[in-house]
Amino acid sequence: MASTADPEQPSQHNDVLEHDTAELEGFGYKQELRRDWGLMHNFGISFSIISVITGITTLFQYGLNTGGPGVMSVGWIVVSFFTFIVALGMAEIVSAIPTSGGPYFWSAMLAPEKHSAFASWITGWFNLLGQVAVTTGISFGCAGLISTTATVKSSYVATPGKVIGIYAAILVSHGVVNTFGVHVLRYLNNTSILLHSVGVTAIAIAVLAKAPTHQSAKFVFATFYDGTGDPGWSVRASPAYVAVCGVLMSQYTITGFDASAHLSEETRKASWSAPLGVISSVGFSAIFGFFVLVAFLFSIQDFDTVVGATQPVLQIFIDCFGDDGAVVLMCLVIICVWHCGLFSMTSNSRMMFAFSRDGGIPNFFNHVDLKFRSPIRTVWLAATLSFCLALPSLGSSVAFSAATSIATIGLYISYGIPIFIGLIYHREFTARKGPFNLGVFSRPIAFVGCCWIMFLTVVFCLPTANPVSSQTLNYTVVAVGIIAVFSVGSWVIWAHRWFVGPVKEIAAEEAGVDINDPAALAQAEKEGRINVSN
Repeated sequence: MASTADPEQPSQHNDVLEHDTAELEGFGYKQELRRDWGLMHNFGISFSIISVITGITTLFQYGLNTGGPGVMSVGWIVVSFFTFIVALGMAEIVSAIPTSGGPYFWSAMLAPEKHSAFASWITGWFNLLGQVAVTTGISFGCAGLISTTATVKSSYVATPGKVIGIYAAILVSHGVVNTFGVHVLRYLNNTSILLHSVGVTAIAIAVLAKAPTHQSAKFVFATFYDGTGDPGWSVRASPAYVAVCGVLMSQYTITGFDASAHLSEETRKASWSAPLGVISSVGFSAIFGFFVLVAFLFSIQDFDTVVGATQPVLQIFIDCFGDDGAVVLMCLVIICVWHCGLFSMTSNSRMMFAFSRDGGIPNFFNHVDLKFRSPIRTVWLAATLSFCLALPSLGSSVAFSAATSIATIGLYISYGIPIFIGLIYHREFTARKGPFNLGVFSRPIAFVGCCWIMFLTVVFCLPTANPVSSQTLNYTVVAVGIIAVFSVGSWVIWAHRWFVGPVKEIAAEEAGVDINDPAALAQAEKEGRINVSN
């Protein structure tokens, strides 16, 4: 395992790099990105993007209103179990296919040749939507935390316009670091791991220690609360409806672990490090997150005050530490969330770069800056799209929770498609499996993971505020529907004519075909001079 202080001798290090480069060339690609990440760095980027403190803090109010403490605590356990199942299925695939493209590339490799390009196209667009929405949810949540914390010791008044302005500044800061600071990303990654483990644990312990009183276990694990409207959805529909909607907090938090796959072309020993990065990030996040969540719930002093606060976690800090202590702790939380957003953009840009390299989005974005060894164009594409996705917050009170739903659905659909293809065509998948192999458990795990993803897709499109109006509409179904219609419609109308799926870059060059010319690629593929990567 390679870490910051890499124990490998220079000759061993070179052998590893040569092996990784040869493996990537086997998939048809040149080594363009800087490959200097080890297992700890690969784990760290997914761990940082999952960032339990980010999801818990930014969606704590949603969780309290949509089911209350009982749904939040028990829901975390249930979600963690099924998410780990999904992560196992993904880890087995990334071990076999460690490339930056991640899910869309897996779909192309695992699907039968006649369906390969279509599977890749659909998966890629859902993954792109999820990636953009995750960056939006994280960084927009960070802007909200900054804006709310600023009200504690000043006369500052938060408005949607001010929050959008702060959000824009955060995106710019992430873009600048990802543009000019690629060489320092792994060091920031080490800092992020420390903050998200030691720092967050210290916060949870301090809150428990300083809380004047503690809630009972019955309150934490069995209290149901419906704050979804008057009447709430537990009356209009049922308590079960509220409970299943309430697990969004937990599911959104444990999302984004495909980052380990997207950074595999920058990771040494990728066929081992990337799958271990996927499952270890989910496992550790589930444990850390549960401890942090129950620590906050046990430390609630007055439930009505906390549930009615603009930022419930901030209110818990104020009740335990006073205004000054609360601001200090919130600043630490904000730093963690900032790191989370930074690495979300890193992962996002790598996915877009790979998708552009294979013709899924305009080839203008298939560019790695030679000086900084960074896909700069996709970094700023990610920033721009993320900013646009947050604009509905100027007129919608539920825009943030909708963005988190979009992120969850988009990413998990893109996770589920290749897992489902591997389940259906298991013999072909078995023949290409990497060193991380689930053996006889492979198909049962894939089946359970796919069922869970289908469940999430339906649940997170449901309305969570009553009455449903233009201000409270869950526009998740609109955004996801647009991507579904666009991806399928565009394939039927025109993309099937030129998109051939992941193209072997090296083979295309040897055949004298311009990889940035979709028409030439399609013609060469039709003539049999090149082939998709499966």
